[in-house]
Amino acid sequence: MNLETNAPNTMEFFINCNTSSLATYTAPLDRQKAAHLYRRLGFSASVQTIDQAVGQSATALVDSLINEAVNMAPLAAPTWADWNNSNYPEDDDARRALRNSQIGEWKLAYANGLINNNLRDRLSFFWSNHFVTELEVYDCNSFLYYYTDCLQRNAIGNFKTFIHEIGLTNAMLFYLDGAYNNNNRPNENYARELYELFSLGEGNGYSEQDIIETARALTGYVERGEIGCTQVTFDPSKHDTGSKTILGQTGNWGYDDVINILFQQRPNEIAEFICRKLYEFFVHPDSKDDAGNAQTIIDGMATTMVSNNFEIAPVLSQLFKSQHFFDDEAIGVIIKSPYDLFLNLLKETGFFYDDSVMSQIIETTRMLSQELFEPVDVAGWQRDRSWINTNFLIGRWLSLEFMFDGFYGYNAEQFRAFAMAAVGPGNSGTSNPRIVVEAIVNKLTPKGLLTEADFNNALSAFTIDDVPEIYYGSDYVEGGQGLWMLDVSPEVPFQVYLLLQHLARQPEFQLK
Repeated sequence: MNLETNAPNTMEFFINCNTSSLATYTAPLDRQKAAHLYRRLGFSASVQTIDQAVGQSATALVDSLINEAVNMAPLAAPTWADWNNSNYPEDDDARRALRNSQIGEWKLAYANGLINNNLRDRLSFFWSNHFVTELEVYDCNSFLYYYTDCLQRNAIGNFKTFIHEIGLTNAMLFYLDGAYNNNNRPNENYARELYELFSLGEGNGYSEQDIIETARALTGYVERGEIGCTQVTFDPSKHDTGSKTILGQTGNWGYDDVINILFQQRPNEIAEFICRKLYEFFVHPDSKDDAGNAQTIIDGMATTMVSNNFEIAPVLSQLFKSQHFFDDEAIGVIIKSPYDLFLNLLKETGFFYDDSVMSQIIETTRMLSQELFEPVDVAGWQRDRSWINTNFLIGRWLSLEFMFDGFYGYNAEQFRAFAMAAVGPGNSGTSNPRIVVEAIVNKLTPKGLLTEADFNNALSAFTIDDVPEIYYGSDYVEGGQGLWMLDVSPEVPFQVYLLLQHLARQPEFQLK
């Protein structure tokens, strides 16, 4: 697979050849399957966490991760959660500085949640790219908090409840002009995206007239107060009380009616659309290739969603426990987003990080086109292929190298500690570099390197020229004396550093 290209649409990517079913995966998890689960359901896991998962059943581990997500409380409200403009300084520069400081504080809290909260915030991040808003458009920190809170509370809850609540968040009301949707001048923006992007898919089961009539039904949420950043409330005098026909149903409809009619009249279409997005996010970006049976899987997920009244957890439980999810064809076929790239690295190596490191990651991902709470447009990040072009790929390499430099400068010995954790206690004193390289490659890539030549190149990067071959054990090179040992030789941290620099530029490192 060639990831170095100026034309993302011409790249050769994995075709979805997965033909496994939704039947339960029953084999005990090995290291590769456990790592696959944690890379998809969260932002990867430490060596120790993977070691604990090995031998467990997929059913038990998935149940544990789903229960954790269901019961996890959202981020605590910041002190400024209910501030409006009157709480900020009158001076423009001082006001903007304070707002930016609060945004930075919230981004840091959320990013730390991403790395620690496994499935719950993997999902909240997914939904932020489905129910898209852009902070720069609504420009209110209070609205940002309540939007994020809605994402986290509903991330693995009921989709109908979710779609009802998200449309009334102030972030969404301002972003898609619901806060300006009056009875004498209906605004169609939210009505259109409700169907096209949030529930049904473009042109699927609705008409232009449905959009017009729905916009009328959504009027009235326009009381914005006289001070900016004030919570929007409903003004009955600004609601269109006339009769509307929506998806074939006629009546004096309002906001609640729109949601009820949508789910009553188009349950199968909604379920298929949402389950396809979940499939493409968690299993394979290509859900329409004829080589596999993705459509059969999506149909099964949709049936589960409808039969469970649009509860999200049963759908994900079915998918994550399935033979289809754990099939070899599902492993290593998604390109890491910028957040995957850096957060996975932190989790998998165990390198020390603090808020300054996380703030650096937040800024670096912004430069690589994935800015928190600022997707590119209402359709969100297109993910996968869009993360790789010449500029972004070079940026990924250079930023990783910069991070490795920082980790090495802070504490070089943590590179040895990572290598020793990767090989396991039984090999911590090995004098065979091949064992070390193989363990690190297998830890940081989904399926190892593509060819033996690729592995030998990695091995060569690790062994470095100024260490003679005889220095290594005889199980690595004939006549080797075994003077080099992983746990004590002073060269080891730098060797691991060089290996990581090499691996960061390999195509396999970009995959999960």
